[in-house]
Amino acid sequence: MEDFLPYLAVLLPAMTAAISTGAPILYATLGELVMERGGVLNLGVEGMMMVGALAAFLGCYHTGSPWFGLLCGGFSAMLMSMLHGAICLIFQGSQVVSGLALTIFGTGLANYLGTPYIQMKIQGFTALDVPLLSSIPVLGPIFFQQDVLVYLSYILPFLLWWLLMRTRFGLALRATGENPAAVRAAGISPGAVRWAALMLGGFLVGLGGAYLALASMRMWVDNLVSGRGWIAVALVIFAFWRPGRAVFGVYLFSGITAYLFRAQALGVGIPTAFLSMLPYLMTLAVLLASSLRGKDSGAPADLANNLRPED
Repeated sequence: MEDFLPYLAVLLPAMTAAISTGAPILYATLGELVMERGGVLNLGVEGMMMVGALAAFLGCYHTGSPWFGLLCGGFSAMLMSMLHGAICLIFQGSQVVSGLALTIFGTGLANYLGTPYIQMKIQGFTALDVPLLSSIPVLGPIFFQQDVLVYLSYILPFLLWWLLMRTRFGLALRATGENPAAVRAAGISPGAVRWAALMLGGFLVGLGGAYLALASMRMWVDNLVSGRGWIAVALVIFAFWRPGRAVFGVYLFSGITAYLFRAQALGVGIPTAFLSMLPYLMTLAVLLASSLRGKDSGAPADLANNLRPED
């Protein structure tokens, strides 16, 4: 039993950390899920999160308002997503190539423009205890002693599920990802629906990047996102394009990672090199597990296909 005490000692702190470290990935995963359910594959999530993080940091740094910074982060990533839309929806460019270019462009742009602000700090969002709920044994410290953006992330998956499954817009969005011709026959513009998906999804991705600058780090450093955008893309596949499963995948992923890092800090013999490559090993495992399902993966039938000119 004594051999397991070091592992048990880090379980509760690791679960608490998993909620906060999983929040930016959850925002980005849900944003990418919205875009892909509409039929648009956007591999530029990493670059969009970087631009969103920088815009959020600058907005908060120059105004002192983290809420203004949050809006800056969301709208800046939305503009990046609209650039992807212009390339793919208007000029019929490759969605894969455009997304990769967006990642390279966004990462480079954020690192370049953020150079004068390296190591500068902002106030940002801090932990806010929820009255009564924060005092619940075990669950209180894990779920209800977080910052306000984490609390918003609790509600967001339910809102997104309701939007996709219980509204006319959600029906049109899902149908556009499956069969744009049927949507056009029903008198709805598939192009307009995909533009809406890009804007909404891009805004959510931007919130993920903003979280890193405003709540996680509260300062600017190069490569702040550190691969979380790619992880979000993989988790959409892991979730089979469903918001509920996305929540499970995000917290499973962040929980395991946080646990191993905390265990190492207490002297448990886990090589640093293994921890550094763990997120990407898990990402590969997610892709492998999803690929085994083949056609049953739940991917939208028209994903990554450009619309016809009449659409």
